[in-house]
Amino acid sequence: MPVRKFALADASLERSPGQDADIFAGNVIDQRHGGPITIGYGRYGPDQSLDETMTVHDVMVVLEGRLTVTGSAGPVTAGPGEIVYMPKGEKVTIRSHAEGAVTAYVTYPHWQEAGG
Repeated sequence: MPVRKFALADASLERSPGQDADIFAGNVIDQRHGGPITIGYGRYGPDQSLDETMTVHDVMVVLEGRLTVTGSAGPVTAGPGEIVYMPKGEKVTIRSHAEGAVTAYVTYPHWQEAGG
């Protein structure tokens, strides 16, 4: 695969499987492209919450807004330019604040293949 650049407009945002909140994700690179990781964007509406047991290692970069991720070590809040790492097996709650949030993410391995 050649070097590529992506923008939020390149992602087809869809509601994550098994949830009905105003939370959407869209891969721009995944198992269909032959690489070992998934890269994509997420969009969280205002005051949304998602409970998840991580089936992959997930790195989330906050681009806009703020998110609070609560795991076994307690909550961490991240804003624009900050990164949250969620290890495989960790039970987390991801909560957006009043302004919502836009994120970029990288997962290893591919979250869709892992059932996440």
